[in-house]
Amino acid sequence: MFEHLDARSPTPLYAQIANRIRVGIAAGELRPATPLPSVRHLAAQLRVNPATVVQAYRELETDGFVEMRQGSGTFVREVAPDRRARERAQQATVLVREMLARAGHIGVSLQELQVAIAEEIGVATS
Repeated sequence: MFEHLDARSPTPLYAQIANRIRVGIAAGELRPATPLPSVRHLAAQLRVNPATVVQAYRELETDGFVEMRQGSGTFVREVAPDRRARERAQQATVLVREMLARAGHIGVSLQELQVAIAEEIGVATS
C-alpha cells in the first residue's frame, strides 16, 4: 500500500500516507473496523518519524476515515458508499493531474498521451 511514497515529492509524507489509506478505504481494501498498523510499526516500516504517521492518522480521523482509540490503536471507520465513490473520483483526478504533469516534464504531447492510454485500455484509435 505504501510502496510509492516519494520523499522528494512536493506533497508532504504525512499527506502521502493519508492519501494511500484513503485510497485503500475508498477501494474497499480496508474494511470498517480494520486496525491500521501502530504508529511505531508503520514509522519503522516506512523509515519516517513517528510524528509523520501520527499527523497522517490525525488528518484521517478529522476527515472521518479512521478512529483513534487511546491505548487500542487506529481503526478504519464505516464510510458511506457515496463518500467512498467521491473519494475514488477525487483520487482519479489526482492521478490524471500527476500523469499530465509527468508527461509534460518529459515532453509527451497530449495526443501521444491519449494514444498511449487508448492502447493500454485496449481501444484502438485512428
